[in-house]
Amino acid sequence: MQQYRAPVKDFQFVLHDVMQVSEAQIPGYSDLEREFTEAVLDAAGALASDVLAPLNMTGDVEGCRLENGVVRTPAGFKDAFEQLKEGGWPGLSLPEQYGGQELPHALSIAVAETFTSANTSLIVYQGLTGGAISAILAHGSDAQKDKYVPKMASCEWTGTMNLTEAHCGTDLGLMRTKAEPQDDGSFKITGQKIFISAGEHDMSDNIIHLVLAKIPGGPEGVKGISLFIVPKFMVNEDGSLGDRNAVAVGKVEEKMGIHGNATCVMNYDGATGYLLGQEHKGMRAMFTMMNEARLGAAAQGVASGEAAYQNAVIYAKERLQGRAVTGTENPEGPADPLIVHPDIRRNLMEQKSFIEGARAALVWGALLVDQSHRNEDKDADGLLSLMTPVFKGFFTDKGFDAAIQAQQIFGGHGYIEETGMSQYARDARIAQIYEGANGVQALDLVGRKMPSDGGKHMMAFFELIKSFCAENSEEEMAGFTGPLKAASKDLQSAGMFFMQQGMKNPNHALAGSYDFMHMFGYVVLGLMWAKMAKAAQVALAAGNTDTDYLEAKIATGRFFMQRQLPLTGALLARIQSGADPVMALSADQF
Repeated sequence: MQQYRAPVKDFQFVLHDVMQVSEAQIPGYSDLEREFTEAVLDAAGALASDVLAPLNMTGDVEGCRLENGVVRTPAGFKDAFEQLKEGGWPGLSLPEQYGGQELPHALSIAVAETFTSANTSLIVYQGLTGGAISAILAHGSDAQKDKYVPKMASCEWTGTMNLTEAHCGTDLGLMRTKAEPQDDGSFKITGQKIFISAGEHDMSDNIIHLVLAKIPGGPEGVKGISLFIVPKFMVNEDGSLGDRNAVAVGKVEEKMGIHGNATCVMNYDGATGYLLGQEHKGMRAMFTMMNEARLGAAAQGVASGEAAYQNAVIYAKERLQGRAVTGTENPEGPADPLIVHPDIRRNLMEQKSFIEGARAALVWGALLVDQSHRNEDKDADGLLSLMTPVFKGFFTDKGFDAAIQAQQIFGGHGYIEETGMSQYARDARIAQIYEGANGVQALDLVGRKMPSDGGKHMMAFFELIKSFCAENSEEEMAGFTGPLKAASKDLQSAGMFFMQQGMKNPNHALAGSYDFMHMFGYVVLGLMWAKMAKAAQVALAAGNTDTDYLEAKIATGRFFMQRQLPLTGALLARIQSGADPVMALSADQF
């Protein structure tokens, strides 16, 4: 049976010892004292453990069902969603002006990881609403913000993103959904969208769909795409709900995982929609949603790994199998626990070192979000833009790997549904695909983000590493700064290869883009582990009595530096082999 407890101590260490959030020169951060963040995280953890997690397997087994045009969510989901609403959790980081609490994203990302670990399917309903709100706040008129955001902030109404069509996924320029202008300034939306998460359900009074469509006569391709607000129920001038709009669910998809979330085919038959932002600028507005959703997907990767890892640790300590090769460690029992065996330790350490490193990186990314928005810092925004495909692609890939590794520790019992380990792997898998498949993330990183602003943000990242290593040159940090410097050099060499060879043949860069994304991810985690090791050393020197935790943190960091970070060398060799080995076969030879 699945178990989950929020890693509050680890969140606290990252927020306060590593990132020192209460000292950051960002509006609102001075309120993030240890006692306050601990209270918030404890409350989130209690809700996650006591309410959300017990429904995780229920959602997987029951799934969603379509009845007379209405999607029924699994037993208990609606009550749990009400508790999320009552606690004000959906509006944690949203503006007070619209009913939110306006807390920093650095804290809300920790809450998001907690809830997602407990029940990924359920929390997607809330998460997508947050992305839709961000698009309305960034591109909507004041009237649109006032009309939709307050009830979305409370999740009284939820939101969706409608991008994909059956014949076009990533290539949105091929879309056929039309938006016909009306005399009253509205549009009639006609078309079909597929793979719409939370497209229809019974947990909110209204659903605000954000739909990409083309206005007839506009430019061809993506330049002719606009974004529209299309409510399930029309909203009257006084905010009350009116008639049902001409939008209906055609099908609920049967999926590999996240069964408790309704993934729908949505049919628009002349539905009333309202332009969000400017005509033919829908891609710009859509990317506001996508960037937030991609950070959410990155958090989902970490969350899936964390939940699976926790269960694997419990099993490895309890399951008796074989004897330690160095001598019996459980003489009173018929065998020693799994955790005595080196390969089990390797497995667990790979999970632990990824999860804790990625968690620190997520908080750092959230700091960049707050710095960008609250300080209007363009450099922070540029660095965040660079990191987004790395976080989304690498964290979801490694989060899935962690779920598989955790399942492996259970052996045959991990393959049986009774333990719930299969669900973690199946639920984690989608994060590598939606919100932009990870291959597309890699192409975006190499083709757009890395050269953006003349490579300014890439150089800023290298400067972060250089400065940290220069400021921490003492003997105690050599085991962290040395490998970090070497990995950073590998990353720079890969970038130079792309610059030198990519101009001659773009395939040389594109063939190595996925390896580069992973290499970048390892280097980011290397920087985070160096920062965490330094923070742990400082805490121990200051007399912090939680020595087991702090020493474990340093040891886990050393494992990452010695066993994981050197993989950048192998990835560099793959990149430098160029496109020829990849493109050697003709299509007919496959």
